[in-house]
Amino acid sequence: MGIFAEEIVTTDTLGRRTGPRTRHTIEEKLRIVEETRARGASVAMVARRHNVNPNQVFAWRQLYRRGLLNPRAATKSDAKMLPVKVSTPTVLPTERAASAAASQSPPEPKQASRLIEIRLCNGHSIVLRGRVDAEALSRVIDLLVQR
Repeated sequence: MGIFAEEIVTTDTLGRRTGPRTRHTIEEKLRIVEETRARGASVAMVARRHNVNPNQVFAWRQLYRRGLLNPRAATKSDAKMLPVKVSTPTVLPTERAASAAASQSPPEPKQASRLIEIRLCNGHSIVLRGRVDAEALSRVIDLLVQR
């Protein structure tokens, strides 16, 4: 007769698991992703073996392919914060106001201006103009999500 460890699982009214989430280190994620890359490996079987949802493993594989699952990039001791200026968002002009302004002034040559606005679920917002370093942006987002 074997000894079994009983796991207490709490669920909400829809049957979803509640409670603390399991945090996996970058090294664990990389090890699991590498297992799925073996010839003939099944993502579902690897996920089951590690008690991880297969959808989570697919997400980690996607991060791996994009180069965002890098243990060196995730070290918190290397993270440096830069001073930023937080301002209120400007009101964008209405379509009528934009068309009226265009008719009053001569057309300007179009410039390839890049604008990215990211709104995080914790209320933080990031607005980027021009060229963006993906690795630095990833670190900033990770730091802001942790707050």
